[in-house]
Amino acid sequence: MIDLGIEKLALIGVVALIVIGPEKLPRVARTVGALLGKAQRYVNDVKAEVNRSMELDELRKMKTTVEDAARDVEHSIHTGASEFEKQFSGASGDTLSALAEPEQAVPEYRHPRKNWRLKQGATPNWYKARNGVRTKALSGAARVARFRPHKIN
Repeated sequence: MIDLGIEKLALIGVVALIVIGPEKLPRVARTVGALLGKAQRYVNDVKAEVNRSMELDELRKMKTTVEDAARDVEHSIHTGASEFEKQFSGASGDTLSALAEPEQAVPEYRHPRKNWRLKQGATPNWYKARNGVRTKALSGAARVARFRPHKIN
């Protein structure tokens, strides 16, 4: 890394003042500062992208381990369920009928079918217009343009 101390920076400043001149030096310094800022932002963006890709790789590894664990649990559940079915099917028909409970009929969900548009449409349009009720939605830009004060020439 370049070791720049106060003395070296002062020497560079004096040489720049002599070479560039006092009239153009502020503009050149601003340009150099802007370029250094852009370079620093670019380096920070690259670092952030590398960190994101590393975290993404770690997340992928964790995802595969979780998926493997889920497959193992699913396999163990299926094997346990199949063993239970084998044991249960071996029981006699009398015990099956004794264990079986009568199924309760669960009613299917029905939407109440309320028509909310009918309630909104009950107010006449002439009343809405007289009292300033909005009947149409405005976008944000249209709302700003509507309420922006007009310029008078």
